[in-house]
Amino acid sequence: MAKKEVKTDLWVYELLKDAKIELTPQGSDIVEINEALKTASKNKTGNVGFPEYCGVVKDFLLVVEDKAALEKHIQKNEKDLIDQDTKAVKDYAVNGALFYALHLSQNTSYHKVFAFGVSGSPKHHRITPLFVNERGDYEVLPDVETFISFSEQNIDEYYLREVLKESTDQAKQTEEILKDAASLHEDLRNYGFIKDTDKPLIVSGIMLALREIEYKNFSVDMLNGDTNKTDGQKIFEAIRANLQRAQVTPDTKRDKLLAQFAVIRDTEKINLIDSKLGKTPLRHFTEFLYNSIYKSIRYNNSAEDYLGRFYGEFMSYSGGDGQTLGIVLTPKHITELFCDLADLKPEDRVLDPCCGTAGFLIAAMHRMLSKTEDQEQKMHIRRDQLFGIELQTNMFTIATTNMILRGDGKSNLHNTDFLAENPAKLQLKGCTVGMMNPPYSQGSKQNPDLYEIAFTEHLLDSLAPLARCLVIVPQSAVTGKSKEEQNVKANILKHHTLEGVITLNTDTFYRVGTNPCIAIFTAHVPHNPKHVCKFINFEDDGFEVSKHIGLVETPSAKDKRQHLLDVWFGRVEAESRFCVETTIEAEDEWLHAFYYFNDEIPTEEDFKRTMADYLTFEFNMLTHGRGYLFEEGGQQ
Repeated sequence: MAKKEVKTDLWVYELLKDAKIELTPQGSDIVEINEALKTASKNKTGNVGFPEYCGVVKDFLLVVEDKAALEKHIQKNEKDLIDQDTKAVKDYAVNGALFYALHLSQNTSYHKVFAFGVSGSPKHHRITPLFVNERGDYEVLPDVETFISFSEQNIDEYYLREVLKESTDQAKQTEEILKDAASLHEDLRNYGFIKDTDKPLIVSGIMLALREIEYKNFSVDMLNGDTNKTDGQKIFEAIRANLQRAQVTPDTKRDKLLAQFAVIRDTEKINLIDSKLGKTPLRHFTEFLYNSIYKSIRYNNSAEDYLGRFYGEFMSYSGGDGQTLGIVLTPKHITELFCDLADLKPEDRVLDPCCGTAGFLIAAMHRMLSKTEDQEQKMHIRRDQLFGIELQTNMFTIATTNMILRGDGKSNLHNTDFLAENPAKLQLKGCTVGMMNPPYSQGSKQNPDLYEIAFTEHLLDSLAPLARCLVIVPQSAVTGKSKEEQNVKANILKHHTLEGVITLNTDTFYRVGTNPCIAIFTAHVPHNPKHVCKFINFEDDGFEVSKHIGLVETPSAKDKRQHLLDVWFGRVEAESRFCVETTIEAEDEWLHAFYYFNDEIPTEEDFKRTMADYLTFEFNMLTHGRGYLFEEGGQQ
C-alpha cells in the first residue's frame, strides 16, 4: 500500500474516532459480513476483497473506501452514473465504496447501507456518502466534513431527514410550538388588549403559578371569575408563593419581580368573564398554557428543551409585522455553540452582562451540569457560578422566571446598567467565561460607549485574567468603520488578546436584518503582534429559512458544526476559503473576508476546463479578426 494511502487511512480512522464510531479496518468482526467479503474482489473474480473500514451502527452497515489523491475521488460514465467498471472501482474512492456496499447489501441481512468515498488530505479532501438499499438502488448524498451525522446518537435522524425526506419528531414539535405561540399571541390581543411588552410577563407569571399545582396551592379550577377575589389575585398569590419557594432573595429583588407581575392582578379586562369565552381571559390563557405546555414539560423526557423552544418561539414571535415584542433572542444553536467554543468546564464561572431572557446562562448552566455527577457541585453551579446583568426591568423579570422554570440558577441575576458598573468590582466575581449579545446599533459619535465593540471592551475588563470571552456582534463592530471604534479596537489589543472571529449565516437573526459574527478573546493578556488568529467563514452552517417556520436545522448542521470545532481547536487543517490563520493589526477588518486568499491547488479537471475556456476564447478572437491575445499587435 502506498505511503500516502496509509496516511489517509490513519486520518479517516481519527475522523471515525472523533465521531465515536467503531469500524473494523480491512475486514469485519461480524461473521456474516466477513463471510460476504470473502467474495468481494474488486476484480470480480469471486475472491476476497476488503474496504478500508467496515462495521455496523445500530441497524445500518457502514463501508468506507479512501484514496490519497483528490482527483481519484469519483468517476462517472457517459450516462452520468457512478462507473462500476473494474478499473473505476479499483481506482476511485466513491466507485469502490459503492461496489462494496452493493455486494454487502445483496449478500448479508443488512439492507440499509451507508457507503463513503473519501479522498485527499485533512486540508484538501472530499467525503461523499451514498445510501444503498436491498434492491441495489443507490443515492448520492451531499458531501460531509466529518462522520458525526452517522454516530449512534445521530444516524437515525440523518436517515429520516436525508434519505426518507421526512420531518423528525423535533421538527414536527417545533411546528406545533410555533402554532401555539401564534395562537396565544392572537388570544392575548383579542381577549385582553394586552400591550406587547406585557405579553411575556403574563405568560411567565402563569407558568410560575402553575408550578404551585403540585403543592396544592393553585389549580386551574380555582379561576372562576369571582369579582371578590379575582383570578388575577389568585395567580398573583401563587406567583408570590413560587418565588418564595424558589428562594428568590433578597426581599427587594422578589418585590421588584412581583411589581412586574402586578399586570396580571391589576388589568381589569382579563379578570372579567368574557361573553364569547364564558370565562375570564386569564382562565383561558392558563388553560391553554396548562394543556399545551405545562403538561408536556411535566411528562416529557425532553421537558427542558420543550419549554425552551416554546419560550424562544413566544418571545421572538413577530406576528408577521416585525419583532413586535422588541426582543431579539440569540438562537439556541448559537448559545450552544458558545458553550462548545468556550469549552465549558464544571468549574467555570460565567458572566452575561446583557442577559436578556438568560439564553446564554441557561445554555451554560445545562452544559456545566452535564459534565459532573457530583450533586454538591451541581448545586454550586446553579447557586454560585452564573452571573447575569439586565438593564430593562421587564426583561430582568423574564430572565429570572426563565431561569427558575429551566432549573434554577437565578441567584446572581441583577437589574442594573452594565456600563455603569465598575469593571474592577465585577472582576472580583472571578468569572472565567464571558458571553454576550449586546444591544445593536445604539452607538454613535455622541454615545461611543454604546458601540458593540465598546460593550465588548467593558466585558473583557470585567473578567478574570485568562478568561475566555465570546461576543456575537454585527460584522461592522469588528471592522471598526468609525474613528471611535478603531480606538476601542486598538485599546482592546493593548490589554487583551483576540483569538479569532467567526463569520455567521446572514439569517442567524432571521427577519432582524444584521450580518453577525462571533469574536473570541482571552482577557487580560496583551495581544502579541506575532499571535496568530483564526478567521473562519461559517456562513454555510447547515441552517436555512423555511417558509412559515423560520430558521431550521438541516441534516448537515451537526456535521458543519463539528468541522468548525475541529478547525477552531486545531484538530484538523482547513482550506483558506473556510479558515485563514494570520497575525493582525488593530486597523484591520477582523473578518475572514478581509484576510482570505485562494490557496487551493487546481485539479487536472480544473486545468483542462481552463485550457478549454482559453482555446474557445482564442478561437473567438481569430474568427473576429482580432489575432492572438499575446501576439504583438493583437486586440487592436
